[in-house]
Amino acid sequence: MPRRRPMDDTDDPSGLSQYALWETKSRYYITASAGSNHRVLKIDRADADLNVVEDATEYDTEQLDLLLRMVDEGNKSQGGLTKGNDFFGIVGFVKFTTAWYMCIVTQRSVVGLLGGHYIYHCDKTKLIPISPKASAVSHDSRNISIFDQVDLSKNFYFSYSYDITNVLQLNLTIPDAKRRLNTRFMWNHHLLKPVFDLEDPKNRSPWVLPFIHGSFDQTKINVFSRTVYLTLIARRSRFHAGVRFLTRGADENGDVANEVETEQIVSEPLATPFGYPVNCEDGADYGGYTSFVQLRGSIPVMWHQVSEKMVPKPPIEVTIKDPYYSPAARHFDNLLGRYGAPIFILNLVKSKETVPRESKLLVEYGECVEYLNQFLPEGKKMRYIAWDMALAAKSRHQDVMGILEDVCEESIQLTHFFHGGAARHEVTNDEHRNMPLLQCGVLRVNCVDCLDRTNAAQFAIAKRALGHQLYALGLLGSPNLPFACDAVEVLTEMYHDHGDFLAYQYTGSAVVNRDTYRPTKATQWTSHSRDLAQNIRRYFNNSILGRFRYLTARQLIPDADKQAAMNLFLGVESAAANKARTPRPNYRHWYTEKHLEPPSLGSLGDQSAVPRSMFNEYYKPSVLTQLDKIYAFEMTSTLKFTSHRNKNGMQSPFETIGAIDASSPTSRTPELRRTARRWAMAASPKRDEDPDGEQHQTENLPPPHPVETLVASLLDPPDMDQRVREYDWYMHYHTDDLLSAASTAEPQDLQRYVRAAQIASGMDIDEPTPGTPPTMSLMAAASDGMAEELYEPSKQTLQFYDTWLNGSASTV
Repeated sequence: MPRRRPMDDTDDPSGLSQYALWETKSRYYITASAGSNHRVLKIDRADADLNVVEDATEYDTEQLDLLLRMVDEGNKSQGGLTKGNDFFGIVGFVKFTTAWYMCIVTQRSVVGLLGGHYIYHCDKTKLIPISPKASAVSHDSRNISIFDQVDLSKNFYFSYSYDITNVLQLNLTIPDAKRRLNTRFMWNHHLLKPVFDLEDPKNRSPWVLPFIHGSFDQTKINVFSRTVYLTLIARRSRFHAGVRFLTRGADENGDVANEVETEQIVSEPLATPFGYPVNCEDGADYGGYTSFVQLRGSIPVMWHQVSEKMVPKPPIEVTIKDPYYSPAARHFDNLLGRYGAPIFILNLVKSKETVPRESKLLVEYGECVEYLNQFLPEGKKMRYIAWDMALAAKSRHQDVMGILEDVCEESIQLTHFFHGGAARHEVTNDEHRNMPLLQCGVLRVNCVDCLDRTNAAQFAIAKRALGHQLYALGLLGSPNLPFACDAVEVLTEMYHDHGDFLAYQYTGSAVVNRDTYRPTKATQWTSHSRDLAQNIRRYFNNSILGRFRYLTARQLIPDADKQAAMNLFLGVESAAANKARTPRPNYRHWYTEKHLEPPSLGSLGDQSAVPRSMFNEYYKPSVLTQLDKIYAFEMTSTLKFTSHRNKNGMQSPFETIGAIDASSPTSRTPELRRTARRWAMAASPKRDEDPDGEQHQTENLPPPHPVETLVASLLDPPDMDQRVREYDWYMHYHTDDLLSAASTAEPQDLQRYVRAAQIASGMDIDEPTPGTPPTMSLMAAASDGMAEELYEPSKQTLQFYDTWLNGSASTV
């Protein structure tokens, strides 16, 4: 019997992570392991219909080996039991024309760690025919090629033990037995639905492995002896999904194009890991975890933009003008059910145009929100903000980033963010929060494409939210965070990648104008050239090539075929016939009353569940691993982002770097000792000096902390004056000083070097007498005592130096 794949350091023992495919003439047997527990899935190959049987028995290792031997013995006449592939999960099952196929994950990589739960990226998949005759069906070849155009090896993520479809707040506040999967962001929903029940959380199969599409990024912020994890998750909706110019606006069910939920998690996981909460009087405490959610999506009215002509900006037309705004009503009712009230709407479309394009949607969107808002009760109404961000950036008279931070501040004050425990900042005169905080409501951002301006706005909003999250964790003294600091630099890079991934998925090119709204001298030239190249690429792809899209370096795929592949993967065509329009009570009462109820916090997590330690899942003591290969040690950190700067390692990642940051309303003047050049001047002294030169502590001040003393000694060395003098001498020395200074160098070598330098500079000098050193007169000025102390080089060294010097002089 072939042996199963041993567990390695990338497996997650908390969920089914080790999969193996076994094959007989009539059946497939799939074994999956979670540590020492094993399960079996049986797939009938002889039946034309899909027949999958899930064995409810949980086997140990000996029982599983016995079961496989029994299957092998029972099928000896037909070739026995043979082992196929070792793989890492089942994406789902798909039927094209006549035969069924199974899609499996053959390669993966760890990209994240949330409370001991690993997040994986799908690197490679394989499509396996279930029926032995399926490979001979020629009708499926075209559908398979279309299906493969959805590249599952790019930006698809999954987890064996963490519900990646839901936000952190739901995962920590609702027990597993009651929490449903958010199928809106589950991209393999259509592929798993024929086999498993995806709606009932109590009957959810352990074989179900949800996949999300979007982006995932995680990095570490090193704060002296503490480590903070910054995680950015983007979940793209599978409803009304597609490519640019083919999916715009909203459909009849209220689903909008390019809808992406962005979750920003700031955590200190060493304090409170998932699954092992700290018991307190009010229940479980996850005080080391915070989360902030924002949303992007197309304008929820029915409009389209057809690119038939070779124009960079096709015209925009409103398809259906519904006086009751039914699609928008369904859309906002869904948002109220998912996030609660109130909903902040930030509309960034242009208001002034020579030829009206975006301004058409500005008027339509404003009237839509005004109509729907009149039926909402007070305190639950939507907050609508229309601001021409592009015009504000061109005027140079408005602080774009500052205005966006103000919008975020207003939103956070009403919607809040999630924090799993009491506030950890210092207790002041203000009211101190001693219980968890829930986010109720969401900030929705949009432009026309929900790409460039939206990504810049979401970054500014996320930066402001990051300050509040760090303040709640007790890492900042106030929610204000300057732009020019290590933490924000990391966040900037993460949002650049975040925007590029989402832009490639929707348009086939990266984000443009990434630095337009926050201009700096270091990026203005590179940013302009990059934006120009990306704009040309977008125009080339969308217009000249007839909306063709790059899939690989040598292959071009039309947007229509890409859209057809996405529809086939998501089952859009088959679902359109069965999916009825979502009912609405009436034109005035368009919302659901239950969606307006504030969230209640009974307890965090499942109180009846037995807490389990995450040590085995994190370190895997049963597997031979190396400490430097654990993902947490390999994760990108602020130290890697700032490796190009010569830092002493004691600077906070939340302090301003270099010059004063004038682009942020929250900037503050840094201390002189942080910005003074070390070799130019000494830092301002922190201690008073008396006339005798002795230093003494200022009266009425407490003794300094040992860390403060260490930092002060590193920043203000006691021998700073001597270092400054040495550096000044080094920068302003003259060749005559070299000749007159006492040196241990050989005089003849030194004078020959001076002569060579004079020849190279074009000076007229007397030719030396043959056999007489050219520096005899200068050497005579040296005292006999000094000559005895000088180093006497060997004869071979002098001959070699003479040959080199004469050759160099003749060349000059």
